[in-house]
Amino acid sequence: MFITGLGTASPPQCYSQKECWDTLLKSKKFYELETRSRAILKKVLTSDNGIATRHLALDDLNEAFDLTPDALHARFAKYAPMLASTAAEKALSDAGVRPEDIGALIISTCTGYLCPGLTSYVSERLKLRPDATLLDLVGQGCAAAVPNLRTAEALLTAGKCHHVLSICVEVCSAALFFDNDPGVLISACLFGDGAGAAVLANEPAADRRIEWQTSGSWLEPADRDLLRFEQKDGMLRNRLAQQVPMLAARYAEKVLSGALAKADLPRSQVAGWVFHPGGRDVLLALRQELGLSATDLRWSESVLREYGNLSSASLYFVLKSAFADSAPNGRWWMSSFGAGFSCHGALLQVET
Repeated sequence: MFITGLGTASPPQCYSQKECWDTLLKSKKFYELETRSRAILKKVLTSDNGIATRHLALDDLNEAFDLTPDALHARFAKYAPMLASTAAEKALSDAGVRPEDIGALIISTCTGYLCPGLTSYVSERLKLRPDATLLDLVGQGCAAAVPNLRTAEALLTAGKCHHVLSICVEVCSAALFFDNDPGVLISACLFGDGAGAAVLANEPAADRRIEWQTSGSWLEPADRDLLRFEQKDGMLRNRLAQQVPMLAARYAEKVLSGALAKADLPRSQVAGWVFHPGGRDVLLALRQELGLSATDLRWSESVLREYGNLSSASLYFVLKSAFADSAPNGRWWMSSFGAGFSCHGALLQVET
């Protein structure tokens, strides 16, 4: 399987962390929180936590405090199809592929729910063939990009289609929640909105060769409650434990070692690193556990700085950032992790 096209999209509204803090200070919700909670929000939003700006599906930051189930669902229903379609159009253009050439559409999300699913709305917007295979994957959290791509690989390998369109879209502002739990508060300061898309095929693109070589996964249900969504008051509430950076690094090491062993490849042969930018502490833990440098994680850090944590869509943004930065040829390791606790990775052979 080859990645032949990439595209990303985010809302046009871009807010600095300071703007978020200034708006929060004027809100009634802020003063309903405990003193300790207010101090956590101030520290995260006003200190250097690796994030400078986030793109949010909010015309006005005060909309962040409209926390009814109906308002949050309406935000997802409006923006998720729009962002997914825009990213897909860019990926199709990048691949030089027409919408009617797409045999399967796979969309992953965890920040909202539609029935029929997002694939129904996106396929209509893109004018895909009515007989295309449509698969909606939900509930995999930040880790969803690699499982989505593995599903595309299975369809292509089985000969079910010639081109697959893979999309991850998250409207994290449709899953906002505020209470006195530190993990909930940090989540509100961490996540942004966006979509990423890739076109997959059994033949490489003419101008670059991005070949999917092998992949691996690890699921640890015992750690499920440390990172997950739960339902409260009819809304999604993110549980985010302080152990998450350490767990992400530990399982990333496990999946990487397994994939390299399967490929009979020494770690020194990995020329590029594409990691989900879960947060500053996550990237620091990855550097320590895997023996990487700041240069190795520069693409993940740049996406985190400009967009925040985009959940499952992040990996497409990091890949795109790498290609915009004259990334080296050779083998790359790409990895995502999230709810479950789950971790996934794939080994790519890249020639530009």
